[in-house]
Amino acid sequence: MNAQSLATPIGSPALAATPVHHVRTTCRACSADSLRRFLSLGRQPLANAFPRDTSEFAAEQFFPLDLYFCESCSLVQLADVIDASVLFSDYIYVTGTSATIAEHNVRYAQAVADRLQLQPNDLVVEVASNDGSLLACFQGHGVKVLGIEPARNIAAMAVERGVPTDNRFFNHAVAMQLRAAHGPARAVIGNNVLAHVDNARDFLRGFAALLTDDGLGIVEVPYAREMLERLEYDTIYHEHLCYFTVTSLARLAESAGLSVVHVDRVPVHGGSLRVYLRKGGDHAEQPLAMMRDENARGLADFATWHGWASLVARNRHELRLLLEDLHATGKRVAGYGAPAKGNTLLNFCGIDPTLVPYTVDKNPLKVGRLTPGMHIPVRPVETLLRERPDYVLILAWNFADEIMQQQTAYREQGGRFIVPVPTPVII
Repeated sequence: MNAQSLATPIGSPALAATPVHHVRTTCRACSADSLRRFLSLGRQPLANAFPRDTSEFAAEQFFPLDLYFCESCSLVQLADVIDASVLFSDYIYVTGTSATIAEHNVRYAQAVADRLQLQPNDLVVEVASNDGSLLACFQGHGVKVLGIEPARNIAAMAVERGVPTDNRFFNHAVAMQLRAAHGPARAVIGNNVLAHVDNARDFLRGFAALLTDDGLGIVEVPYAREMLERLEYDTIYHEHLCYFTVTSLARLAESAGLSVVHVDRVPVHGGSLRVYLRKGGDHAEQPLAMMRDENARGLADFATWHGWASLVARNRHELRLLLEDLHATGKRVAGYGAPAKGNTLLNFCGIDPTLVPYTVDKNPLKVGRLTPGMHIPVRPVETLLRERPDYVLILAWNFADEIMQQQTAYREQGGRFIVPVPTPVII
């Protein structure tokens, strides 16, 4: 499907609903009926639903993975929504397996502690707290912490490490219950979760309800500007419903009774925003300046995103051509990482075990399984040194520096790396 055919209003033809899937017809931030599709990555499996073996292939479900632009508030988003209980109740993404994220968490906790001058009686709440890695860093500052984590297995990991964790989904009603049980919080953190929420306005209203009057809500989200400029289309998957700019996130915050105090750009996950929110008031000058810059760069224009779709198609062609040429000359290519983003790339580009016979990963919950859709086996990291493939396709490219440093021995034996975006390159 070409880019021109995708520049159509949402809603025609209608997609058949399934028990776990529905399609929005209005913007989840401003409720306007002005969504226009500009990119289709095809029907894709759920990016973190790794089959254990071939007996589970028949049960795999595939859903449209299409990106839309709201012409009213400029939010880039998915319209196809998979029920959150299907995506997150039993989860295999664990934050504590990456040294890069561990270092990021230490700096994150320090930045928040300094900005709020946190005291021992202050409460820090993290929504979607995963295995408690970030909150453990806050415990090091001597404050009270509470995690809210819907995935049963991941919440249990947090509790085991000594981080108090409530196993449920977060919304405004839950926030009111938490405030009654634990008191108000000086900081409410949502780290790479706001983009996962269908009712994002209610979610942020929960932040406002839980905060003290002088507290801050802090959210980290992948930055849509980075996605655009670095061609990070593989960060699109069904869990990520929204792709925020400062402009679109500020408009969403306004609707929840919050304003933007400050924005930091942080390098994690291919380039993210850390947005500090307060109850009431007007947006501060620093985020307003960022919004003006986004507008000047066309981030609030449909035409910008429409043109981006053709670059995505070109990347697919270039990456497949590179892998096919290597395969034709007898070179062996393995993958590194089994991230959700990698599964979007593998499925969109049609990269199966013929081209990449296996990938490796440090996450023990993924090792021994198969990637969704393409069914590439996930093996332990040690496999690289044992089998010494000629090339390694870095699917977790946001950790490329960490990975290449870890694999110094592989490189010294002649191994080379392929980074797939924005343009496939061999290192």
